[in-house]
Amino acid sequence: MKRDKKITQLAKKLVELSKDNGVVTEAKVGEVLAGLKQVKHRHHLTVLKAFLVYLRREVALQTAVVSTPAALSADALAAIEAKFSSVYGRTITAVIKQDTSLIAGVRVRVGDDVYDASVSGRLQRLAESVN
Repeated sequence: MKRDKKITQLAKKLVELSKDNGVVTEAKVGEVLAGLKQVKHRHHLTVLKAFLVYLRREVALQTAVVSTPAALSADALAAIEAKFSSVYGRTITAVIKQDTSLIAGVRVRVGDDVYDASVSGRLQRLAESVN
């Protein structure tokens, strides 16, 4: 139990060390992994697994996955990044994911938060309210 708590704390600290100006960067993650390779922690595999879990979570919090049925313009994507960066108070990077099931509109996912402004989402909510 104590070991698991220490590994969790270490993994979270490693994620913090992987940030440059509050944003996880590939270069910083590489530095952290190089440092871990030199230290050779007793439970290195467990530490790496925990680091990966917390790193994925942090990257998801920094990324807005924008699902659309068609491509978006660069201006629209920049506007989405600016809006969500101001909403969350941190830098958000938008990534487009094409989803033809949406019919029209947009669905944005930042971490666990989902913002649905799609026709299929509205139809689904309408169907749920009728039942």
